[in-house]
Amino acid sequence: MTIGSLQAIHRYPVKSMQGESLTSVWLGENGIPGDRAWAVRDEVRGGIRGAKKISALMQLTARYLEEPSSEQAPAPEITLPDGGVFRASDDAAAQKLSESLGHEVTLWPLLPADALDHYRRGAADDADFDAELRAVFGRNADEPLPDLSKFPPEIFEFESPPGTYFDAFPLLILSDQSLRTLTARAPESKIGVKRFRPNIVVETEAGGDFPEMEWIGKRLAIGDAIVSVEMECPRCVMTTHAVADLPRDPAVMRKLVKEAGGNLGVYAKIVQAGDVAVGAKVEILAS
Repeated sequence: MTIGSLQAIHRYPVKSMQGESLTSVWLGENGIPGDRAWAVRDEVRGGIRGAKKISALMQLTARYLEEPSSEQAPAPEITLPDGGVFRASDDAAAQKLSESLGHEVTLWPLLPADALDHYRRGAADDADFDAELRAVFGRNADEPLPDLSKFPPEIFEFESPPGTYFDAFPLLILSDQSLRTLTARAPESKIGVKRFRPNIVVETEAGGDFPEMEWIGKRLAIGDAIVSVEMECPRCVMTTHAVADLPRDPAVMRKLVKEAGGNLGVYAKIVQAGDVAVGAKVEILAS
């Protein structure tokens, strides 16, 4: 059954930085080649860190000057808010990044999955586990936290599944209808796709207010690729941070919790690699 078409493809060379839009790509086992292939490491508290902890990362932009492969991603070019530009491989990259962020960090490509210490979580900011989770997910004391039992178990020990810098799964899919719904229900907020960092945006032909929630547990054909939709994406505090021309806005999370249980978009795995391109048909496959 056709549910729409592929509206946009987004790749984020460095975890939590703004990324780049593509018109076509090979979708492999680990998603879009080069997606979140680099990340910063917190040299104060330890561990790979994203904008859940270092919000200023979302004001930086990364792009590839050479196309990455499924096996290797070249050093991306990073643009700072003040317009400064450097390559991730430059000798002074960590210094420039730390000065811009106001926090000491280093910049790392993906390491092998058996480099477990590299992927292990750093120290929490709050000794109170509930308070730590509420800060990460941007939830008030009277709002429910996400059901963490749905996530891969390794993310409780590691910042990401070892060998990746993904939060949990290699692909995040969002429908244009969900963005329209949230925009209509949060007229006081500035809603934009950059807040939600999807890899794939589907232009939907039919469905409810948040149609991708109906895709969970099903397989989608996107161009030549087939993906398995695993679970909803519980949103975190990053959706409230300033990014590009979108201001900091905690009200975004209040609306997400009220209107969508704090979720927006769905996580997916790739079960058949293939070429995908903007305009490609998106179908739900028979089980």
